[in-house]
Amino acid sequence: MQRAADTSPTVEIRGRTFAPHEDLYHTVLTMSWAQFFGALAVGFVGVNALFALLYWVVPGTINGVSSFEDAFYFSIETLSTIGFGAMSPATRYGHLLVSVESFTGLLVTAVSTGLTFAKFARPTAKFLFTEKIAVANRNGVPHLMIRVANWRHNQVAEATMRVVLLVQETTLEGEQMRRSVDVPLVRPNTPLFLLTWTAMHRIDEASPFYGDDALDRLRAQKAEIFVSVTGVDETIATTITARRRYAFDDIVWNARFADVMVFGADAVRRIDYSRFHDVVPIDPSPEPDAPPPAAEEEEKSE
Repeated sequence: MQRAADTSPTVEIRGRTFAPHEDLYHTVLTMSWAQFFGALAVGFVGVNALFALLYWVVPGTINGVSSFEDAFYFSIETLSTIGFGAMSPATRYGHLLVSVESFTGLLVTAVSTGLTFAKFARPTAKFLFTEKIAVANRNGVPHLMIRVANWRHNQVAEATMRVVLLVQETTLEGEQMRRSVDVPLVRPNTPLFLLTWTAMHRIDEASPFYGDDALDRLRAQKAEIFVSVTGVDETIATTITARRRYAFDDIVWNARFADVMVFGADAVRRIDYSRFHDVVPIDPSPEPDAPPPAAEEEEKSE
């Protein structure tokens, strides 16, 4: 099973000068591993090619160097402090250039090691969000439900979920502006998030989803739903966070999430992630005497 894909909103930036060197540390940390190692490889080749050119343009600078290729290999040996001894500086210019490259090698090694460790040690959350949001009655009142799972199955302490509705409004002066509306949850936090957690929002008079015209009104306002989960990963004792964006087409009305947790005869909890994203349609108008649906075990946020 795969984790839910990141559905962050697409933003097109205009009028901003591309200058990654002005915030190099952040740029490197936000790179993918492939981009990071690709940048290191390009930088490694570029630095050695530069020093090789400086060695090669002055004939006789390095003993045993007769071509640019030889100078390039000598630069690699110098930058990495290998120094096989077959090639060596022969002039004062050569000794000075080797000294500069040796110092550059120390800086490059230190910076590369530090950035690699920073990327490797960067705390990340592995939370699985359902692809849909379900809306169903609970005790006769409609509730909007969002299910999340802790993909690592370790202990996340003091987990908190926040749901925000982002809407576009027009002021009396005719200006367009974006406004965030908090969507309160019945239980926005849990002391221990180990397996799954279904958070619910009560759709009553105080809810932005209340009313027959609520959906049409929110769609006209280009509303989007943003969900964030934050907690302390006890494995690394660091705060982690994850977020998910939902469109209104992701809301399934008169449906509940399929049960994914089963208790076996041996009292072992078993989770079936193959049904994690499944929603089950329910009767929108149950009989008055009909019992309510059984509470899902994951709502207890094991």
